[in-house]
Formats: sequence, C-alpha cells, structure tokens
Amino acid sequence: MDTDVLVVGAGPVGLALTCALLQHGVSVRVVDKAAGPATTSRANFVHARGSEVLDRLDALDGLPEESVRAMTITSYAGDRPMMRLRFGDPGLDTAAPPMVISQARVEARLRERLAALGGRPEWGNGLVEAQQDATGVTAVLADGTTIRAGWLVGCDGTGSTVRKLAGIAFPGVKISERFLIVDGRLEGEPALDRSGTSGWTHADGVFGAMPMPGDQWRLLAYDAAFQDDKPGEEQIAERMRHILPQRTGLPGLRLGEVTWASLFRVHRRLADAYRAGRILLAGDSAHAHAPFGGQGMLTGLGDAENLAWKLALVVRGRAGDALLDTYEAERRPLATTVLRGSTAATKVNIAGSPIGRLLRDQVLTRLFNTAWLQRWATYSTSQLWVSYRRGPLGGRGSKPRPGDRVGDLACERADGSRTRLHAELRGAWAVLGDDDAFEAARRRLGDQVVRLHRDGPPMLVRPDGHLACKGGAAEVTRWLEGALG
Repeated sequence: MDTDVLVVGAGPVGLALTCALLQHGVSVRVVDKAAGPATTSRANFVHARGSEVLDRLDALDGLPEESVRAMTITSYAGDRPMMRLRFGDPGLDTAAPPMVISQARVEARLRERLAALGGRPEWGNGLVEAQQDATGVTAVLADGTTIRAGWLVGCDGTGSTVRKLAGIAFPGVKISERFLIVDGRLEGEPALDRSGTSGWTHADGVFGAMPMPGDQWRLLAYDAAFQDDKPGEEQIAERMRHILPQRTGLPGLRLGEVTWASLFRVHRRLADAYRAGRILLAGDSAHAHAPFGGQGMLTGLGDAENLAWKLALVVRGRAGDALLDTYEAERRPLATTVLRGSTAATKVNIAGSPIGRLLRDQVLTRLFNTAWLQRWATYSTSQLWVSYRRGPLGGRGSKPRPGDRVGDLACERADGSRTRLHAELRGAWAVLGDDDAFEAARRRLGDQVVRLHRDGPPMLVRPDGHLACKGGAAEVTRWLEGALG
C-alpha cells in the first residue's frame, strides 16, 4: 500500500478526517482538484459541537479570538423589530464556544494542525478513477499517478467524484430558487448592530445581514426574480446594491467594497449509502443542506470524527471491517433529521403565499420571542443533543446511556493534575475511574487509552466524546468484543 487511507477533498471535512486519522496513527494522503485553498468564506458559523470537534483535533486555538460574538438574530418588518432570538448557553457541559467565522479560516487552522502532524494537502490533483478489490483501492489521479490505498474516503462535496465512481445514488429535491450572497462592507447610515444578525421580511423575499470578522458583512437575499442563471460577481453585487435599501427600508445604507459574491439554489439531498465496500463518504458528498441554521459543515465535521476512530481501528487490525457499517448506522439518521430541520427553516424563510407570510410574520415570530423556545433553538442548532443510543453501539440503562454524548467533565490525570475529559480525547479513548477497566481497554485498544479519575461509575468513553459503556473490566471487555468483532 502507498497509504492506509486516501482522502479526496481538502475542505473542512477532508482536513478534519485526515487530522483525526493521523492522531490515531494511520497513514493518510489527502488530494484535491482545486489549485489551492479556498479564500472565500462560504459557511460562516460554527456551532458548539463543531468547536468541540475542532478542540479534540487540537485545531481550535486562536479561532474563538478571531470570531465575532454575534449571537442574536433580529427580524424586522420595515423599521419595526418583530423578533429577537438570542443564542445563549446550550445548557450542557461544554467549554467550546459557537463562533461566527469564515470557513476559510477554519480550513486554514486545520491545515496548520495537519502540518504539525506531518501531512499536507496535495492541490491540483483530483481523483479521476478508482477500482476496488478485496484488499484495497487503486486510485488514478489527474496527473496520471496511481495510488494504492487500503480505503478511499470521498469528502469532495455535492458533486463528489468518489460517490459517482462508487455508484452511490444521491437523490433529492430543489427547495428554492435563487439566493444571492455577498460578502463586503456596508457604508452610510444608520450603521447596523454588529452584535447580531439582522433580517427583514419583504414581499419580494427575505434579506439578511450578518457581521463577519474584519468589519465585513455577509448579505443574503432570496431573489426569485433575478433571471440570469450564470451571473458574474459584479452583476450579483450590483443586484444586491439595488436590493439592499429596497428590502431594509434604509435608503442611507449602501454596499461598498465586495470581497465575494455568489448565487445558489437550495437542494436537499442524501446519499443512499455512506459505504460501498472500501469506499466511504463524508460531509457534503453524503448530504446537501440548506444554509439556514449553519448545519452543513457542522454535520460534516461530526461525520469525520465518527468515521476516523472506526477506520483507524480497522486499519490497525484491532476491529473487523463490520465496525464501519456502524458509521452509516449512526450518522445517516442524524443527517436525515438535520435535513428536515434545515428544509423547514428554508420554506419558512421563503414563504410567498399570504398564509405562509402570516404564519411566519405573526405566529412564529411571537413564539420565537419566548425564552423557552430560544433555549430550544440554541440547544437544537448546537448538535450537542446528538446521541447514538438507538444505534448498533448504543444501549439502555441510566443516563448517560451507551451512545450518548458525554459532557466535557472535570477530571484528574493519574498524577493528580486537573484536566477536562474532551482535552484527553485527541486520538484516544478514556477510562474514568477503574484500574481493571483501564487494563481491559488497553488489552483490546492498545496504547491509545488514557486513565482519568472522577467520582461516579466507571465509564469507557469513545474518542468522539460518546459513551461506549459503563462498568468495570467485564463490561468493558464485553462491549469491546461486541463492537469490534
């Protein structure tokens, strides 16, 4: 083999997967057909669960300080505020903050972490062919290079070459017509509040403005009347300059310098399978989301972390490849749930009928002004609620149950120094509180197990922060034998 794993796509999901696999001691190559890293923001919100994943990859440092703490959404009808939604503490044990930050900066931080682990993306050399057999995958790159890898993972977006070569269907439906998106500077008066996002309802379509780092703004407008199918960035910017005062009712507010402009349509898609033999999918190659709620990149980062520890155990010969079937079993139902939510949010935002607008502007806005619904919105979008208890590695019993997320608990190391659970889960499993359970885990998992102390029942925690099982050596051995084969 030239490498244990070949990852196609050096976006946030491919980079996160590559870093995680390297943490687990697996050899990886990551290739991308693009000439170099993307410089535009694209996704621009990382919820708490995404920050947790980045932290466990040791790739979070510096990002919270760069991010904008814009945790409110205020909706207006003209100059009248109708709703103010505040995203606050999700109410679960986590030290990871939600962040308004460019996807380009997240990717840059992941590349820095990848370099520290001894890897680098191979730009300008995408996948063109792949054939798998019983022992691996033979991949051909654009420059004619042939790579022999044990496993191939597609993190190459909604138009995934890997998915097409694997013969995996990607059914879905179009949810909306044209959205315009522009990153740039706002000039004139009145200045918008940079402590949160502002949105306006309008008969021609919704309009939103979100503050971005560097005194930038992300402007988003639904514009079904815009007929050009392939406009240039300047055309989109000019259209946005026309829409801005019209939709907001603020004639003194102007769009100045533009750094990026694009047009997109919202589709909902979900791959029929996440695995075809030795080929797997993660992120947008497996599921395509509406942008509302910031769930796309977040779900992809979760895919990467879930897949990494399972693939690493298989590569290292500590688990049978049936363990990889639990990746789809745990992650695809989550993607289905998230797709329903983001689709519903899109339909509410683009409601065009009188009844739809009445429901949005009069009923839902009043509901979202209530404290309990704001807490629910924070909790829901954070994805800290994600549990695999109903999956093949889950179970019953007292909370937390096998498959549940374990919070970032305060613990002690063997030498008595203080730490937090998630800080120890960097390519490692954790055993809390039992010497015999720790030795049982080491016998099956090797050196990538840490021993931590904390009051309460003994627990074995997976590298992705979910509970494997509770109990002593017998329970740990039983769970590992059942899960790993």
